[in-house]
Amino acid sequence: MSDTESEAIVEVLDSERFCDLAPAQVWATLLDEGVYLASVSTMYRLLRAREQVRERRRQARHPAHLKPELMATAANQVWSWDITKLAGPHKWTWFHLYVILDVYSRFAVGWLIAPRESARLAEQLIAACIDSEHVDAGRLTLHADRGSSMTSRTVAQLLAELGVIRSHSRPHVSNDNPFSESQFKTLKNAPRFPERFASIAHARTFTDTFFAHYNNHHRHSGIGYHTPIDVHTGRHHEIRAARQAVLDNAYATQPHRFRKPPIAPAVPEITWINPPTEPNMNLSQTA
Repeated sequence: MSDTESEAIVEVLDSERFCDLAPAQVWATLLDEGVYLASVSTMYRLLRAREQVRERRRQARHPAHLKPELMATAANQVWSWDITKLAGPHKWTWFHLYVILDVYSRFAVGWLIAPRESARLAEQLIAACIDSEHVDAGRLTLHADRGSSMTSRTVAQLLAELGVIRSHSRPHVSNDNPFSESQFKTLKNAPRFPERFASIAHARTFTDTFFAHYNNHHRHSGIGYHTPIDVHTGRHHEIRAARQAVLDNAYATQPHRFRKPPIAPAVPEITWINPPTEPNMNLSQTA
């Protein structure tokens, strides 16, 4: 049986008419109509190969979302964005922090705090970041989870107008957006992060100070202990060369202190959200 024939049979089994029926019932119904597609055992074999024997109804009506596989080899190729809540002055009061992060450099491209979650505010932040970074159409992929603001028509229309590719996490798969999740964890574990913010002005002052330090002074382990701003602007090449010169001198003057010549950590050539799983791939970094 050819692949085309196999797919045609599965398409019938997954159709709205037959997706609720067992293969034997489909076989008998079609036979009564003068149609023979395949034996019942063949139908089961084709469904087993696609892991649809028990889940066919759900998969036929709600197809599985594809795993996002995004690759960045430089800044402003893949951005990740998300919204997190910050506790306000009273119980059940929250401020909403929007953050856009460059996946390759870990640079926080933009952020804002608002009293509510709003697709219009998200649209304004995204547009401002794209303008400030001078991102050309067709260059950028913007990844997010499936929150209401992320999947809103307002944001979708903006991205289409700006030539930005949309990418979304699979439902209920938190590690499809690992960079934003990790960055929020860093924020909330920061020294002096308060249990509650006294006001929205307090929250804005704290986050502005945090991101100024994070972008310009935080030496990130995932990017060779460089700061996000240095990787975002490309200065990390010069900085790593200077670090290597220091290490080379230390090795030359006191080689007995080293097991082998020291090498300055490098920024990975490739940063992935969900790298492909093919064997023997030479990947510099996964997430």
